[in-house]
Amino acid sequence: MQLRDPLSVTRVAVIGAGTIGASWAAHFLGQGMHVQAWDPAPDGERRTRAFIDNAWDAVTRLGAVDGASPQRLSWHASVEGALDGAQFVQESAPEKREVKQELYRRFDQALAGDVVMSSSTSGLIMSELQAGRPGAARFVVGHPFNPPHLIPLVEVLGGRDTAPAAVDWALSFYNAFGKKAIRLNKEVPGHLVNRLQAALWREAMDAVASGLAGVDDVDAAIAYGPGLRWGVMGPFRLCALAGGPGGFGNFLDHFGPAIEDWWRDMRDVSLTPQVRAQLTAAADEAFGARGIPALAAERDALLLAMMETLAKTRRDKGYD
Repeated sequence: MQLRDPLSVTRVAVIGAGTIGASWAAHFLGQGMHVQAWDPAPDGERRTRAFIDNAWDAVTRLGAVDGASPQRLSWHASVEGALDGAQFVQESAPEKREVKQELYRRFDQALAGDVVMSSSTSGLIMSELQAGRPGAARFVVGHPFNPPHLIPLVEVLGGRDTAPAAVDWALSFYNAFGKKAIRLNKEVPGHLVNRLQAALWREAMDAVASGLAGVDDVDAAIAYGPGLRWGVMGPFRLCALAGGPGGFGNFLDHFGPAIEDWWRDMRDVSLTPQVRAQLTAAADEAFGARGIPALAAERDALLLAMMETLAKTRRDKGYD
């Protein structure tokens, strides 16, 4: 299989321009690319352009390349039109297997043979999505962390029929154009990051449902505690530091028995109608009056400030 040089990509197709797809479009535009977008929603173009305009200050502050412009977005009335001439495809259609499979059928017919297609799926299995498709060898998962124009992480993996070269290509492409791509070695529902999040969500929701703590205090426990450390280092490095000079092994020796006790005490949590109603009421009481747009604006402003500071420190200290 012959694939183009990932560094030569200048034209990207974004298929599906909801919250994730529009954010991807903003990111690729910030990398100086031409973005060819499609979405079936009647007001898709208006919403996408409005999203990009709103995100452009953040994209610029995080390091948009010289010449990058929102004007390099073109909107297309069909999937095939958006794919025409594309050198890479980021698919961000709804998380429905049949919707993605229908798109992949159209990709097979319209996409050049040297183009990698990457899906933003947050948990579906690529082996099932690509099964029976002539272009399956070029189909990978490129799952971003929301919102993609701010958060650099991308999880990359292939399905059963994906060529290893396509996974390598996607990793090189993302890492060359402003992302931090990680390789996953096998398929599991939810990939890696969502499973890590789900473990924390289970305990957070159980804490509220069981009366251990309220919504505001659970959120503060993460935002003002481990969340600050997790923003600079992952769990294995932080555990090694907690072990002192003895490192990770010493951490396990000292804290392992207690951790196992905590694990055994953790409960399976079922989101029954009663539990859903209880959690929703608690969340609405804690922050519902502010509204989701205000929360999103706060998240983005704080993320942007943190990322600018981290980028400068890493650059000045040579940590990258």
